[in-house]
Amino acid sequence: MKYEIKDHRLIDAHWRPSPHQSQRPPWAKIELVVLHCISLPEGNYGTGNPEQLFLGCLEPTSHPDFADLSGIEVSAHLFVDRAGSIQQFVAFDQQAWHAGMSMWCGRGSCNQFSIGIELEGTDKDAYADEQIDALQKVLAALLENYPGLAVDHIVGHQDIAPGRKSDPGLGLDWASLFKSLS
Repeated sequence: MKYEIKDHRLIDAHWRPSPHQSQRPPWAKIELVVLHCISLPEGNYGTGNPEQLFLGCLEPTSHPDFADLSGIEVSAHLFVDRAGSIQQFVAFDQQAWHAGMSMWCGRGSCNQFSIGIELEGTDKDAYADEQIDALQKVLAALLENYPGLAVDHIVGHQDIAPGRKSDPGLGLDWASLFKSLS
């Protein structure tokens, strides 16, 4: 099955608009995909907490690990859970707040020209087969719909914020992922 994008939204994703987004600058075109990972608390899956964070609804007092998330405004375009289900929080033509301080090919502020995809996981764990299958289909759809993208424009958060970020981590088999997109 092939995924479809219409009006900058993935048809196969559950739409949950985040307040943590903004318009892309008029000059910006989509040229980069940044892969991330998240679990809240770390290593706990299926909690719904990452989604609540992206929607601005996570209660920072609900778990000791969330204390440093108070007031954080963050989002991703997509969240892919361990079962391969996808939620979309920001339309692809809008700027999601996922990269933070970042640099790619000498250009800063990667949010302006990138799509952020969060995988449910940690930078230490392997990803689920269903999750990787969904990710491959998402990336194929993005490559087909946005001519500024190319396979070598798919990077990890660690690549655009080295020393600051380590996701998506060693559990992502980049060689297999890229081979599936060739």
